[in-house]
Amino acid sequence: MFGLIGHSTSFEEARAKARSLGFDEFADGDLDMWCSAPPQLVEHVEVTSRTGKVIKGAYIDSVFVPEMLRRFKTAKRKVLKAMELVQRSGIDITALGGFTSIIFEDLNLLREERISAVQLDWQRFTTGNTHTAWVICQQVERNAPKLGIDLARAKVAVVGASGDIGSAVCRWLQRTGVGELLLVARRPQPLVALQESLGEGRILPLEEALPEADVVVWVASLPQSLTIDTDSLKRPCLMIDGGYPKNLDTKAAAAGIHVLKGGIVEFWQDIGWQMMELAEMAVPERQMFACFAEAMLLDFEDIHTNFSWGRNNINLAAMDLIGEASLRHGFKSLGLEPASSSSPALSIA
Repeated sequence: MFGLIGHSTSFEEARAKARSLGFDEFADGDLDMWCSAPPQLVEHVEVTSRTGKVIKGAYIDSVFVPEMLRRFKTAKRKVLKAMELVQRSGIDITALGGFTSIIFEDLNLLREERISAVQLDWQRFTTGNTHTAWVICQQVERNAPKLGIDLARAKVAVVGASGDIGSAVCRWLQRTGVGELLLVARRPQPLVALQESLGEGRILPLEEALPEADVVVWVASLPQSLTIDTDSLKRPCLMIDGGYPKNLDTKAAAAGIHVLKGGIVEFWQDIGWQMMELAEMAVPERQMFACFAEAMLLDFEDIHTNFSWGRNNINLAAMDLIGEASLRHGFKSLGLEPASSSSPALSIA
């Protein structure tokens, strides 16, 4: 059995979700009440692979909202209590999604081995980052040529290159053979270490990397205050929004700039669930975050272990394995053209 730990994108959206699910006491509560509220197992689901295998899963809402990010103790408690509920529910493998994964890594929750009376079993959890990185690389490889971009000669900027997903994307694209990698991140020292491990790549500040790039893979958080000079960008330019939340399209809307929601996949058939409709997916019956899909894939493959775990531990062999499983069981990365007949176009042209 697989599990998915998620959360709402805002407090107001969370209250609306609570009301739609019949949790009126949550819908009427203020932020302080939500800070003390326990996680909720809100939905069970059954999923059938293209191979015919059937698995069962559950969605756990951590009752966390982004407005709690500055309340570090609250954020930490929300994630750990959700993990405790997962383990008490006997779920074999669970993916941390959205900010729950970020909180887990940034606050180093591995130090917290016991929650209440439960000894946490780390083998039951995965960040889903390996599948996310693989999906983003597929989006680059499949969509750049559609815009006339030859990856063998293209400059690809990876913003957030020293992070878990960013470094994995760099290693994959190096193997693919792109023209040049442009490495961008806030802290210089991890970038230098990444550059040394790759044996290539040019370290640049963001404002210098963007005008040079044919492709931009954005896997860092996008500050609200950031502005992008779209007049300085190449035409065409493919931008993969692999961060969270996905709001790059609001910063880079211009003719010839194609912004694609990164790290999202579409399943081969409809799934009878509500959770992705609440996550504002374009085709909520089939689409989901790639990190969530990793938990499903691991359950389909009977790999009940923390497949993606720790920072910068993703390797190409693991990306190959999860990618092959993704295709076999019926997942497809979002592209510039609609992934299904009901999908809207995702490019800005």
